[in-house]
Amino acid sequence: FHFFPSMRYHKTSTHRSQQSNSRSLYRMKIIMFPFSLFTSSIKISDRIESLRDAESKLLEFAKTRFVPSPSDHHPHSTCSSHHHSFELFDTPIAPPSVVKDKNKKCQVFDDDEDVEHYSLHGVKVVNQQLLASSDDDVSSSSPAPLVLLHGYANGSLYFYRNLHGLSKFFGQIYALDMLGWGLSSRPRFNLHLQHTHNSNDDDDAANNNNSSNNDKVKSAEQFFVESLESWRRHHNLPKMTLAGHSMGGYLSVAYAEQYPQHVEKLILLSPVGVPQKVQEEDTQRVSSMPFYIRALIHTVRAMFNRGITPGYFLRSLPHSKSRDMVNGYITNRLPAITCEEEQQYLGEYLYQNSMLPGSGEDCLCDILTAGAFARVPLIDRIPEIKSGGSDENNGEEGLEVHFVYGENDWMDYRGGLDVQRLCHEKMQDRRTTTTTTRSAENNQSPPPKVFVHGVRNAGHLLMLENYQEFNAAMAIAAGREEDLPPGMSRSVEFVCDEVAAAANAEGTTFRSSRKKVVMSEKDAAKFFRGGRFNRRESQQQEDDDAVIVEEKKE
Repeated sequence: FHFFPSMRYHKTSTHRSQQSNSRSLYRMKIIMFPFSLFTSSIKISDRIESLRDAESKLLEFAKTRFVPSPSDHHPHSTCSSHHHSFELFDTPIAPPSVVKDKNKKCQVFDDDEDVEHYSLHGVKVVNQQLLASSDDDVSSSSPAPLVLLHGYANGSLYFYRNLHGLSKFFGQIYALDMLGWGLSSRPRFNLHLQHTHNSNDDDDAANNNNSSNNDKVKSAEQFFVESLESWRRHHNLPKMTLAGHSMGGYLSVAYAEQYPQHVEKLILLSPVGVPQKVQEEDTQRVSSMPFYIRALIHTVRAMFNRGITPGYFLRSLPHSKSRDMVNGYITNRLPAITCEEEQQYLGEYLYQNSMLPGSGEDCLCDILTAGAFARVPLIDRIPEIKSGGSDENNGEEGLEVHFVYGENDWMDYRGGLDVQRLCHEKMQDRRTTTTTTRSAENNQSPPPKVFVHGVRNAGHLLMLENYQEFNAAMAIAAGREEDLPPGMSRSVEFVCDEVAAAANAEGTTFRSSRKKVVMSEKDAAKFFRGGRFNRRESQQQEDDDAVIVEEKKE
């Protein structure tokens, strides 16, 4: 990587900085071009066909292998295979306004000359019996349709283990290939900047650079938010239960910020980009690692900062090497999947998804910094999301936001608890504000009501690693816990210290689950064992507790 040109920020203008970055990425791709010749021999149409085959097989698994058994049904459950329909769909949408005209043409579908429309692909699951019972009994109405957004470089069928089980609680489920991924349209990710600031000639270079980064973030978010909203309008869904995994969780927040009136509940599944980056902690963490790990991290970050995505890197390798990498990823990251046939088709699905021309994947370095921290962290944004509900509760209930993390998740669960803490503090301030003052503030919407859940025996890909407890967490978040069978394992719920203290003082409980005791922050530190953040902190806490016990004995 000493061959790669360094990226410099220029004081003269943001435009020159953008040109420098663009030239740097161009030179980087010229260097890697000989390697990319390995991928030129396979037609895009053949890759699309292979991706469709893998998708079809995973959908067949969803229909036949991951059907809840009779013992998993609640006595009054409405889940029966005979009442379900599974349908692949392609929905025409308007191209997002941020896509430059010269880049509007889709890169993968040869017959797609219509640049006035793109297509969002996905799978729809309908439980006709649940919808019918909801129509007959308003008190047991089904939640708003569940819309699932996948994570970075994934697709809608990453939820194949969950679709049938979740249909016990949701009458309609839509799992989408977001724009630029899967079998949705893939325009080039070359966007107009959405200006979020007023330029000033007197601004220093640092401020100009921050403003430029915010513009890139806004443009990248709009690429996905506008496409999702166009899809929603086409399907005429006034409300959605919006659930997103990892990058899909981040983009779900971006959507809820702009269209809160269409979000009934927001479920964030191990979302990326929640906490603020603490540079000292990151530096200390990396410096404590072995030399070869540090070298690997610096190499990956150098590629990241120059716009080399994981997909681009895979496409630059010989076919055998790229396949080996994907297969190794499936084997190492998903030990819960032991069936060789399932491993094969999931690997093929991920591989072909990554080998198609890049589009949505190029949002990575616009939205995140190296180390998977957001340029505009969600911890500051979620508390400001407005409630899109009616006036039935006199405006005193904010949007419900549920965080769901895996026990061994590398995403920092503390981000969810910190958001819960901030929303609680904001709600306390609101309650102490007089009615007159609140009216003067234009009756500001209440902050979201935040819940944090943990799924056992699962990491970042929790919907695949422990799909049953994941489904239970989704049911609890949707308010359908009464439909869970008595013996089904439920997720664990956690609450920050401030919320727990306030609930105790008021003699109430703060939880979404009615069957389980809510756990404390200290319990959360013991439960979550992801290597990224708190192993040493947990050990230090245990050591401190041991010292206190010994001092008391003395």
